[in-house]
Order: sequence, then C-alpha cells, then structure tokens
Amino acid sequence: MGMIETEREKRQAWAQLLRPFFMLADLVYPPSCAACGVSTGGHRGLCAKCWSEVRFIERPYCEVLGFPFSHDLGAGILSAEAIANPPPFDRLRSAAVHDNAIRTLVHGLKYRDRTDLAPMMAGWMLRASDGMVECCDAIVPVPLHRTRMVSRKFNQAAELARHLARLAGKPLLPATLLRAKRTSQQVGLGIRAREENVRGAFIIAANRENDVFGKRIVLVDDVYTTGATVGAATRTLRKAGAADITVLTFARALAETI
Repeated sequence: MGMIETEREKRQAWAQLLRPFFMLADLVYPPSCAACGVSTGGHRGLCAKCWSEVRFIERPYCEVLGFPFSHDLGAGILSAEAIANPPPFDRLRSAAVHDNAIRTLVHGLKYRDRTDLAPMMAGWMLRASDGMVECCDAIVPVPLHRTRMVSRKFNQAAELARHLARLAGKPLLPATLLRAKRTSQQVGLGIRAREENVRGAFIIAANRENDVFGKRIVLVDDVYTTGATVGAATRTLRKAGAADITVLTFARALAETI
C-alpha cells in the first residue's frame, strides 16, 4: 500500500511541476477541435458540432465484417456478404463511419502530417476492437512501400499501430510485414482493380516467420473500403502461419460513403 501511495504522490508532484509548462503551451497553442479547428476546452478532442456528426460503429453488427445492422437480430448474426464471400481474415472492427469529421481526421493524419491525432484515434480503435487487442499476441501495421515512405515521410497505419500497442501494452511488429511491390493509389479504382493492384504486394521479412506463426494478430490500417489491401496483407500473414487475424481500422467506408 505504501508503494502505491508513493507512486501516486510522485505522479501528483510531476503534474504540479509540469502545470506551468502546460499552461504556457495552451497560450501558445490554444486547445482546438481536432477536426474543424474551433476553440475547445482541451486538446485532442472534438467540438460539440463535430462530435455530433461522428457515427461510431457499435453493436448490432456483423460479427465477421463489422457491418452495422439497423436492428438487433441476435448474437452471432452474419451479414449476407460475409456468408456469400467470407473474407480471409477472422473479423473486422472499425471505430467509426468514414464521413464528416472522421474523414477530416483521417485526411489530417494521412495527408497533412497531423501525427498528433494518432493517440486519440488509437484510443477510439482500442475501444472498438471488441477485446481483440487485449487478447492478441502482436499488432502489425499495413506497410507502405519504401519509395512511398520517402514522399509520405511516415506510415499512418504504423503511427496508429504504435499508439495502439502502447495503450494496450502489446508487442508491435512494424518490420515483419513488408510491401514488396509498389502499387498504384487505390483511390478511384473499382473493387476488382483494387484487388489486382495489391495482388502479391506483401511479403514476410526474411527470418521473421516466427513473429506470426501460430499467433493471434491484429492488423491495423486507417480506413477500410473494399478490403482489397487488408485482404492481400491477411493472405500473406496466413501463409506465414498466423492462427487468428483481426483487422482493425479507425474508419470504415460504408456503401454510401465509398
């Protein structure tokens, strides 16, 4: 008990010590909505208007594809798509629908170098993971090709995975799954074209098969659209012996928002 009290006292002392610096930071960089930029009461949050636009994906949904249902049909119900075309992964979970403020957050991280958004986004993903992160063996981000890393400067999926691993206390495997083939941008391509574009794009790094063999893996990406990219990545992980694969994304594009 004494040790717990000592640790608590240390944290409180540090908080008091750092408080003037946080106040100064708020003066220089006033808290603002992460999506629209209006003033807010704290950092890494949304204003009331943007928050009201967020459509979180919660049950009832398809237990495999995570597609939300309008009515609760009972536990374990699958969508027609999951039955007719079972995906290569075991399940898909996403935090929110890819529209309005959520789209702005995704674009901010991906195209405007807003890496400061990643901790908040990862926290939402952890909540949406349905316990799969807590029981996984490792977290793997969908990789970028090395030439795209040069122009993009960072991999948004890896940023989300890094903060997710930190929040959950799970191993992060950022160099196990590699993108060996440079692919065209998926934006604007149809489903079949997307699948062909990423066919054979991923490999397991040399001598890293044991990282995933027999393991429960959480595969992380920023947005799920048609599933072509995570499908190709999943097949590579399966070939290396992964026992269970959960795809976890921050956003999910539904039919009306693709």
